[in-house]
Amino acid sequence: MTAPSLSGHKILLIVGGGIAAYKALELIRLFKKADAEVMAVLTKAGAEFVTPMSLAALTGHPVRQDLFMPEDETAMGHIELSRWADLVVVAPATAGLIAKAANGMADDLASTTLLATDKKVLLAPAMNVRMWLHPAVRANVERLKGFDGFHGMAVVGPDDGIMACGEFGPGRMAEPPVIFDAVARLLAGPDGRPLTGRTAVVTAGPTFEPIDPVRGLTNRSSGKQGYAVAAALAELGAQVTLISGPVALDAPVGVTRVWVEAATEMKAAVEAALPADIAVMSAAVADWRVDGVASGKIKKKPGGPPSLALIENPDILAGVSAPGPRRPKLVVGFAAETSDLEANARAKLSRKGCDWIVGNDVSDEVFGSDGNAVTLFTQDGSEPWPRQSKTEVARKLALRIADHFKA
Repeated sequence: MTAPSLSGHKILLIVGGGIAAYKALELIRLFKKADAEVMAVLTKAGAEFVTPMSLAALTGHPVRQDLFMPEDETAMGHIELSRWADLVVVAPATAGLIAKAANGMADDLASTTLLATDKKVLLAPAMNVRMWLHPAVRANVERLKGFDGFHGMAVVGPDDGIMACGEFGPGRMAEPPVIFDAVARLLAGPDGRPLTGRTAVVTAGPTFEPIDPVRGLTNRSSGKQGYAVAAALAELGAQVTLISGPVALDAPVGVTRVWVEAATEMKAAVEAALPADIAVMSAAVADWRVDGVASGKIKKKPGGPPSLALIENPDILAGVSAPGPRRPKLVVGFAAETSDLEANARAKLSRKGCDWIVGNDVSDEVFGSDGNAVTLFTQDGSEPWPRQSKTEVARKLALRIADHFKA
């Protein structure tokens, strides 16, 4: 697929301090290859990781580092810089830069530019997982996204993965091609996010069906794929309600999360969230529940384990897909299979009445992992997608959804 042209667009790249700063060099290369004009602001901390000479060589412009540069300030250069660009990109966006932007602090060139600009801003956060999950950082990010009516702060990433410090989790800066795609979207439309004005309901994670107060029936779903889908739809501008079973994941930025446990609770939450334009039913809903939950812990007794009478849980996907005024315009289901993926996914597509099915073979290190290989099944055919991160799968699905509504 040919990368979109950014010809005629001016991009100001603010490079914060962090090991991910090296990715800024590849990002500039992608911008220049797409015929964009790029200028760079390098923070004092950022200069510990990349050199001004590297940035200047790639952008073709002098790198701005200081708030007061005599050669610029005769024309109020630090203000003009904020007006020059069509879009400001902060990559990496450190916890410090995010905090300054969220609280109106302006004590260096980068923070002054962010405060002075009247253009759209895209943040690509990068930091240690504990820092990213800290409530102060999350509050600052939410606050910046809430500035959208002023001049707009959009966020791309961060991704899950191994950190430079050796810890694992969300905090890795999104890869340069992903940031490039986000930039292209922001520069393409009225506000750059093709799902703006659309509403979406996403289910994720397992359900837990109690047997007694301490035991239950569940499955191995981590919820990572569904959470990534919710985040990707929000990045494209959709108003997303994420209905989640019990998982150990943080809610994506800009997404409204509703906690549930059992399938009957998930069904009620989904119905309460409708009507919506989009429904992505990725949760691994337990097929059965116990007919009559014990009020006390079932004790071991002579004669072996007790017999449990099981009854079917409600079919949430089929219910959402049923014709009617509250049916979403696009319903996407998931099929987790261990054999005959195409046959089983096709049968589920027909049986449930949904529009698309995302099928994956869960026998190959899918549960709990960060990677996935899926096939998108529609009425018109199938699209196999190679194994990639669940974040990338989600972004590809979200873009496919956006293209569907565009068409």
